[in-house]
Amino acid sequence: MEIDMQHRTDSSLERTAGAALAVLIVLQTTMLGALFSSTPPHPPLVVAPFALGPFLGAAIALPVAALVLGAARTREGRAASGVAALFALVSFGPQKWFDPAFAQIWPAVVLAQISIVALGWALYRRTRTVSGGDTGSGAYAGRAMPMREH
Repeated sequence: MEIDMQHRTDSSLERTAGAALAVLIVLQTTMLGALFSSTPPHPPLVVAPFALGPFLGAAIALPVAALVLGAARTREGRAASGVAALFALVSFGPQKWFDPAFAQIWPAVVLAQISIVALGWALYRRTRTVSGGDTGSGAYAGRAMPMREH
């Protein structure tokens, strides 16, 4: 029973991380489209110290890579997910609450921030689960769990 509950928790954390990454992909792709089409309120072409187009490309590539690597399931996926969240904060971080265009961009900012918090929570919980920190069931940490009998 404990293994089944652990599996459901891991699956839930993976879905949460995947959903948060999907939101970041959609929002940053929308930003890139607005940049290319100059649709107001579009982001600036350059933000010191880089051009925004290539940065958004990297910011979109990271959550895609995180999904391919396992988002919250694997160490590599968690690392890519964490970096993806950091990149998203450049475009959607708390500084955007003071942006002159906030009245126009707030839905994307709020949704991105909720997604970043959800992703961070899923990564934190999954890391604690893998290390056996708070579940008391570290017996399968780092190893495949045995299959359940039907």
